Amino acid sequence: MSTKDEVYEKLEGLLKSLGFKKTELRVYRLLLERKRPMRITEIQQELGISERSVREHVLNLYRKGVLKRTLIEQGWLGYVYTATSPRELIERIKESIITKINEIEKEISD
Repeated sequence: MSTKDEVYEKLEGLLKSLGFKKTELRVYRLLLERKRPMRITEIQQELGISERSVREHVLNLYRKGVLKRTLIEQGWLGYVYTATSPRELIERIKESIITKINEIEKEISD
């Protein structure tokens, strides 16, 4: 049986092969390991990169379904982010690839 770290590394390898950026992988790994919602500023402090860069990577990951976000109100309105579980992420990737293959097959046979 694989350790959690081995699974994360294999998943990161897959995501890298799909064109994910190194910093996006760092953000995802951080949120996976923390297992709690985090704000942009918390992610920025943990990774030591600019807030603007974190915002950009987090938004890309959210759009790709790698992160989930929740609107919170604590004297201010903002989002906190959590990682999609590795199992759920693999399912999304699988569905996406199968959909793309089916579209191409349909075009080829037309």
